[in-house]
Amino acid sequence: MQINVSARHGHLSPASQSKIASKVSRLKRYFDRVTALNVTIDLENSALPAVEIIASAEHFHEMVAREHAAQLWRSVDGAVQKLEQQLRKHKEKVRDHKHVQNPRRG
Repeated sequence: MQINVSARHGHLSPASQSKIASKVSRLKRYFDRVTALNVTIDLENSALPAVEIIASAEHFHEMVAREHAAQLWRSVDGAVQKLEQQLRKHKEKVRDHKHVQNPRRG
């Protein structure tokens, strides 16, 4: 899985980038087919940093989670949580679709 962390309108230290990458890497356990995660931190408004995470998965469209909070780490945690919910819901849909029994076959 490829993880890209970038900042807009500011700079993130390498330590912050690695910490964000480790938090985002947890998303792999919710859906195995995630191929890439692109994290963009927007620091234009320093009082309200924005985080956007885009997850690319095999045979599926991209999933996007955005979060604004007063602190950077709350923004990151909120976006990760939103993406976890999306991945969990998608995995349930895929799993339930494969295990639906055809009523005609009995």
